[in-house]
Amino acid sequence: MSIEPNHFLEFRDNHLLSQLVGPQDRYLLQIEQRLGVVLALRGNRVNINGAEPEATFAQNALQFLYNQLAKGHIVEMAEVDAAIRLATINSPALNGGSDTDETGSEISIVTKRRIVFPRSSRQGDYIEAMQKCDMVFGVGPAGTGKTYLAVAQGVSMLLAGKIERIILTRPAVEAGERLGFLPGDMKEKVDPYLRPLYDALNDMLPPDQVLKRLSNGEIEVAPLAFMRGRTLANAFVILDEAQNTTPVQMKMFLTRLGNHSRMVITGDLTQIDLPSGIPSGLKDAMHILENVDAIRFIIFDEKDVVRHPLVGKIVHAYDENDKKRVNPKNA
Repeated sequence: MSIEPNHFLEFRDNHLLSQLVGPQDRYLLQIEQRLGVVLALRGNRVNINGAEPEATFAQNALQFLYNQLAKGHIVEMAEVDAAIRLATINSPALNGGSDTDETGSEISIVTKRRIVFPRSSRQGDYIEAMQKCDMVFGVGPAGTGKTYLAVAQGVSMLLAGKIERIILTRPAVEAGERLGFLPGDMKEKVDPYLRPLYDALNDMLPPDQVLKRLSNGEIEVAPLAFMRGRTLANAFVILDEAQNTTPVQMKMFLTRLGNHSRMVITGDLTQIDLPSGIPSGLKDAMHILENVDAIRFIIFDEKDVVRHPLVGKIVHAYDENDKKRVNPKNA
């Protein structure tokens, strides 16, 4: 005796359906494991069995992923995880609500190697802010796409001719390591520390173009100290790991903004590596600039983590532990 499925979906395009289920049905298995449902592929139909609301979450996630494929987007495991997360929090982005701006146009970032779309409602707000505002702060835990999306936006504007160069910078503060003991000259010492920025660039542009643009100055990756005394005009400027700036460094950086330029400042206030007693320039700036017009602050939390699902749980566990330290009576 067969059991009727709670839900089912029928898909017209078998080619898109094969991309939806993934290699060896990997994407269906991921949805099953994450939501505790059973998915069965029958021809061009996917049957969904499971308790509610998980069965509905699975149906919504599958429909969202299929719609993304129909628009020409690439679906990989990260997109499957994002769809599950959006479904379980009933995000408007699942139905296109936060993936469109006030004109109804879809929010996205177009680069040479891929089209980048928001994977959470707050990511949609972040992309929209970077496309419209001259200065944007993206603040929140690791894995929320703050730096990745900023680099993507910079590359998109460079390719479109809206800016002349991209400048990526970080404060040279070690997270428990000592750069001075590394071999080589200053560039060789600092380059490994700036590796995440290079990785993001290589995701957006072919490697030969990254090297060419680095050599001709269209893309510059440098420690924050190299920004002093400069006026950064016609540029998209990203300050990464901004929680490790001092207030003096942050003021110096922000006042480098020149004509026809945009700045994005990213950081995580839970990962400050400054010596004890030195205040964070990011925290200071958020307080001082909170009422300044034309500056946008996008604050992410663990619900916006788009890396491995375990990362979100780790961030949440650390946040809860920090709360117990502040209020030991609640422990």
